[in-house]
Amino acid sequence: MRADRVIEQSPRLRARVRGQSGLITRTQALDAGIGIEAVRWALASGRWTAPHPGVYLTTPGRDDWEVRAVATMLPVGGLVALTGASARFAWGLERRLPQKTHVIVPAGRRAPVRGDLTVTRSRRFDEWIHPTAWPHRTTVEHSVLHVEKGQPFERVLSLVARACQQGLTSEQRLVEALAARQGQPFGALLRECLSDVGAGAESAAEIRYIRDVERAHGLPRAIRQAVLAQARRCDNLYEEHGLVLEVDGRVGHEGWAGRVRDGARDRAAAREGRLTVRGYWTDVASTPCAFADEVGSLLQMRGWVGSPRPCRRRDCFLRAPRAA
Repeated sequence: MRADRVIEQSPRLRARVRGQSGLITRTQALDAGIGIEAVRWALASGRWTAPHPGVYLTTPGRDDWEVRAVATMLPVGGLVALTGASARFAWGLERRLPQKTHVIVPAGRRAPVRGDLTVTRSRRFDEWIHPTAWPHRTTVEHSVLHVEKGQPFERVLSLVARACQQGLTSEQRLVEALAARQGQPFGALLRECLSDVGAGAESAAEIRYIRDVERAHGLPRAIRQAVLAQARRCDNLYEEHGLVLEVDGRVGHEGWAGRVRDGARDRAAAREGRLTVRGYWTDVASTPCAFADEVGSLLQMRGWVGSPRPCRRRDCFLRAPRAA
């Protein structure tokens, strides 16, 4: 009997194939009574295709990432789920297709060693997997926190902020996930910064501004993501002093269109009597102390009676003697 007819006549097999994004493995086909000759005929006739060795797509024409990811996962067998970059892509938190498929399996499980596959084993597999998402994947929180070795802290922080900004998770859920991950890279720093994410910071650059510029140098506390006229939002509003401070990171302000939008927002703020100034990644990451001095001066010009103080850095700009 033709392979496609076997599937059509078996509700259980049909449901299984549909639940696997239209895919079936060679072992599953043979166990279901589809003979090897029927499989070969289905492939030769074009009714099936083989997106991965030993894995067949019963609905040719699909070539999306989900099919490719599931085709890579199925040969692993047993309990398996996407994790890391692959899970983040599935959640919409990664913009680029992962070069490899990253999967997680229970501790003690053996998995094939392949160039297109990266395998993580965990004793907490059951706790970290989302109960309903397909393809099977780690929860948003554990997907964000499972970063590849060598990734800088800013990369992790940016993912955390993006997940919260998109409403996929919350500060509290991330804190709980962190508590369950022993030896988490940058764990202490993440716990410190999560309160800033919960307060409205939406990027690594914004969090750096709060931590390394404003807080470290004793500047007044701004209102985060304040809503101005016409439902416009700003990164930091020093309401008492009429100062809007935008922190432009690496993404979202590039190109002509981004500059036009920023200019329109700045002019609108000016009509409301507010001065808008902008800081960039280099200001908050490379020269936070000098940037704090600049912001402090602007606040003083607009009525702030305090002064920025030196931070803990030995070479803090504010410790250096000033020219007369």
